[in-house]
Amino acid sequence: MSPAADAPRTADAVVAGIDVATAAVRVLCADAGGRILAEGRAPLPQPVRGAGGRSEQDARSWWPATAAALRQATAALPGGGREVIAVAVSATSGTLVLATPEGEPVGPALMYDDRRSADFNAKAQELGAARWRALGLSVGPTASLGKLVSCAGRALPGQLVLHTPDLLGRRLTGHQVALDWSHALKTGYDPRAGEWATEIFDAFDVPSALLPAVQAPGTPVGSVSATAASETGLPVGCEVRLGMTDGCAGQIATGAVGPGQFVGVLGTTYVLKGVTRELVTDPAGALYSHRHPDGWWLPGGASNTGGEALAAVDQARLPGLDAAAGARGPASCLAYPLRREGERFPFVSGDARGFTAGAPQDEADEHRAALEGVAFLERLALDRVQALGIEVHGPLHAAGGGSRSALWSRIRATVLNRPLRIADRAETAFGAALLAAAGTLHPDLPASAAAMTGPGRLVDPVPAEQAALAESYQRFVAELNARGWLDFG
Repeated sequence: MSPAADAPRTADAVVAGIDVATAAVRVLCADAGGRILAEGRAPLPQPVRGAGGRSEQDARSWWPATAAALRQATAALPGGGREVIAVAVSATSGTLVLATPEGEPVGPALMYDDRRSADFNAKAQELGAARWRALGLSVGPTASLGKLVSCAGRALPGQLVLHTPDLLGRRLTGHQVALDWSHALKTGYDPRAGEWATEIFDAFDVPSALLPAVQAPGTPVGSVSATAASETGLPVGCEVRLGMTDGCAGQIATGAVGPGQFVGVLGTTYVLKGVTRELVTDPAGALYSHRHPDGWWLPGGASNTGGEALAAVDQARLPGLDAAAGARGPASCLAYPLRREGERFPFVSGDARGFTAGAPQDEADEHRAALEGVAFLERLALDRVQALGIEVHGPLHAAGGGSRSALWSRIRATVLNRPLRIADRAETAFGAALLAAAGTLHPDLPASAAAMTGPGRLVDPVPAEQAALAESYQRFVAELNARGWLDFG
């Protein structure tokens, strides 16, 4: 706990969370009970994507957009921003930019999905194979490790390589700040050993000066300067605390922050994330872990299917289809509604393709089968983490657009044979606010989550449908096995 955590706080003290996404910067200001008192938003220029895996954004836009979103939010607070005691920044994982010694971007940022450093990353995977195996991580084509190597090759003396949060942290405080170990993970930081993979950077002749200091998310790294205060509406002296990547902050926002707690995020794709006390590695690489701010671990995996299963359906028709599918009960056929080539979680197979076993009786039956198929995938994901020896306790926290469907939530709870707790808020900016509140408004992150995330909405399994859905799930697993796709079980 920082000294600021021991200082008395007025009843109106609030924290601010900043989410630097691809298209916009969003700010939320929350009090100790989790009430959102003010919001701000400012657009960012669309990334420029092109041949060879190019994906770039004008990093000079990050600070003006952040300052504008903060001004909008602080101006809406009763005290005009004077009540904000801490702020934290979360951003996309793996976006970085070459900068001057003063922190001004030199050229465009290389975005999280830029693939032009894939050869460097492949070599880094080979060079650090033993380290990555112990960490349960692989260096993918878009990893920011390769981007840092690329930037180092053209950096002038004194220039820096900055990730989004440390660039903004520098603008907020007026001095260089550490990088959190969440944003550093895919750049080659080993949170298990607590060090950069220097043997790999040495092989690429990357100067150690380009590797920033790394600290735990939530760590205080300075306070808002007079210059930043005049641009943002934040008060001088407001604490700046380290954030986490957008995916980790979104998990924290649901309240799943303690060992055994997991959240299923049903968006365009399905993502399962949770908390373990010890690092658990997955030999197949379907699951990998960030490090929890308190030193625990955050295992997670992302599927290639999810809400995208309904992409071909007119959104306006979904309520009617849900009603018809709910009235008919469990589907007569089986569906794996994968719309892409290959699967990455809960199993890894480049050959995987979507399928339907049996003919749907009507449109409602077909819709129901798609909803069930994603729920079966979620059950398989939980089966995988439990097969690795990971304990999952209590209700599954749930977030994402798919959680707004009452029918889909009931199906998921029934297939899992455990309640779902639909999160009140699962926004990245709210997760960043919880990190800002840990050690300021509340003693630590678990206390912040307990006080600020709310009870959510509990969805229980449907007893009358459990036997039928359990049988369908076994058929689903059998179909995947018959195709040779499952790599565990």
